[in-house]
Amino acid sequence: MAHTHDTVKPYGETDSKKSEVGQMFDSIASSYDLLNRGTSLGVDTLWRAKMIEELDDTIHKKVLDVATGTADVAIQTIKRTKVEHVTGLDLSEGMLSYGRKKVTTAGLDDQITLVQGDSENLPYADDHFDAVTVSFGVRNFENLEKGLAEMRRVLRPGGKVVILEFSRITFAPIRWGFNVYFGKIMPLIGRLQSKDPRAYAYLFESVQAFPSGKTFTDILDRVGYKRTECAPLTFGIATIYTAHKD
Repeated sequence: MAHTHDTVKPYGETDSKKSEVGQMFDSIASSYDLLNRGTSLGVDTLWRAKMIEELDDTIHKKVLDVATGTADVAIQTIKRTKVEHVTGLDLSEGMLSYGRKKVTTAGLDDQITLVQGDSENLPYADDHFDAVTVSFGVRNFENLEKGLAEMRRVLRPGGKVVILEFSRITFAPIRWGFNVYFGKIMPLIGRLQSKDPRAYAYLFESVQAFPSGKTFTDILDRVGYKRTECAPLTFGIATIYTAHKD
């Protein structure tokens, strides 16, 4: 069944996509890190490392991590680079409460601040951050262009956005295997170990509906970003997008 990006919602009810996504992540927060490892067969940690390598810590001192979830990227950014401070923002207070425990356990309370907020109405001044990162978050935006424009607004001139997202796979054998695993096996695992099996199905459907590759860089261009690039990872299962604000 074909959906447009805007109409794919976790529960398909009358609530806005934003409130449904918030509810969904609150309900799966406790198993989310496990879900990520399972969805990508553990490769997501390598993808995130590659994403963080896109930051230049000589100039990117103050970073905003949008849709920070349980703060994986925020923590790894501080551990792997000389970035001075990461602000992690997420819609789901349930995810953030797990993230805060992880940040405290890692001893990074001084360098990471986690904030509950809406990525489409960022509570920051224009030109505030040196870089913005988003991992597996943009496809959950209710209004994609608005979210991307907000990220650009809070970037300082010369700043960089780095986005990691699942993409539609073009190589048929890999696509077939991925679709069976992600579309059939993962929801089964979800039913066995999660309070919210619908969330697992949503994750698959939202990937299928999301604009990837050139379609997505065209949207970045339209919003006003410059020097947009995309680099597929692991047979195109995921892609890193980079863009700049001039």
